[in-house]
Amino acid sequence: MDLTHKILSDYSYYLRIERAMSPNTVEAYSSDVEAFFDWVGIEPADVSSKDILDYLAANDRLSKRSQSRLLSSLRSFFDWLVLEGDRKDNPCDAVDSPKLGRYLPEVLSVEEVSAIIGSVDLSTWNGKRDRAILEVLYGCGLRVSEVAGLKISQLYMDEGFVRIVGKGDKERLVPIGEMAVSAIQEYLASRPEPASPQYDDILFLNRFGKTISRVALFNMVKRQAMAAGVNKEISPHTFRHSFATHLIENGADLRVVQEMLGHESILTTEIYTHIDSSTWQRSILEHHPRG
Repeated sequence: MDLTHKILSDYSYYLRIERAMSPNTVEAYSSDVEAFFDWVGIEPADVSSKDILDYLAANDRLSKRSQSRLLSSLRSFFDWLVLEGDRKDNPCDAVDSPKLGRYLPEVLSVEEVSAIIGSVDLSTWNGKRDRAILEVLYGCGLRVSEVAGLKISQLYMDEGFVRIVGKGDKERLVPIGEMAVSAIQEYLASRPEPASPQYDDILFLNRFGKTISRVALFNMVKRQAMAAGVNKEISPHTFRHSFATHLIENGADLRVVQEMLGHESILTTEIYTHIDSSTWQRSILEHHPRG
């Protein structure tokens, strides 16, 4: 399988350099493809559609969404082989993707959000950090990677906004409320010394004075949910989704929420906010000057 590992290395390079995919996406695609070849035990040129189907059947305990991602990763890999001239066909073309239902993440009520934030022990510097993180997750609706990498220089607290560099290095301005500002200021007053100058501008530090990891954020959120007695399957993304949902419920414009979340398509925002597309479509048509 040495040849296969060489091909997988070249494929990762292709995703990273030519497709300019994020490190997380490259890692996900590459690990999916590697796991398949560890299972199938044959060279890429010999893989058939039946091998793909057998692999999906062997992973039938996975959710339809996870199976769909596996197939997407394999389809991308074999498309690349065809592009490189190493295969004439893509064996995934004869395999149908699992039918996915409408995916709606868990939503927290305003009371549950308050309970989770209120469960944090503020007697320690990292407790103040965790409360500030939760306030920013919910109050600004940021992605977990955006919170982990947030810089002090991106904060304009007097003006009431945060400058976020999101997916594809696209910048957006997100309003930040008084409660989040207050929590950040309290944390900054007890923020530990950075491990080195390269972390001077990083807002949320771990106990080693370095950038807090996404895994640490996930664990903290789950820990505080348990402490607050919130028995839901949640993650940092749950706060982002709840933020958008509560904004819409309180009458915020869908386009404004789209811009704040940094979504390319308003359809993505519509899914996040549980609103049937016919609702906002009808609203637009009713107020259209040519309606």
